[in-house]
Amino acid sequence: MYTIGQVSKLFGLPISTLRYYDKEGLFPNMERTSGIRKFNDTEIEGIRVIDCLKKSGMEIKDIKKFMQWCGEGSSTYVNRKELFEKRQKAVEGEIKQMQKTLDMLRFKCWYYEQAIKDGNEDHLNEMLPNHLPSDIQKLYDHAHK
Repeated sequence: MYTIGQVSKLFGLPISTLRYYDKEGLFPNMERTSGIRKFNDTEIEGIRVIDCLKKSGMEIKDIKKFMQWCGEGSSTYVNRKELFEKRQKAVEGEIKQMQKTLDMLRFKCWYYEQAIKDGNEDHLNEMLPNHLPSDIQKLYDHAHK
């Protein structure tokens, strides 16, 4: 069993966030001793899932629905699986967009490193858009799709 303070430190979450989750019903079976919350391994795993879903862009009201489904048992397996598949697709889309952004940043770092070496952008402008070194060309092409 863990205290709210221990869980707060374990996950780097403010105590107020854990209280909010509890208030929202995300820990329906949490034990209390003299009004003090006691987190067991079930709540700890729940926090990991909540954290994952939040980071995937899901709102608390939807996470609450997921947690309710968990309490309803096997009849909601399909709903839960679909929820995770949707979140997976959304995150994969975000990763693709972030990779494109990262490629632009990498290209620009290379670009300005060359401009600093050359003292100007003349040679770089001659290479654009299709005569860059192959590894840089891949970054440029991906960033400009």
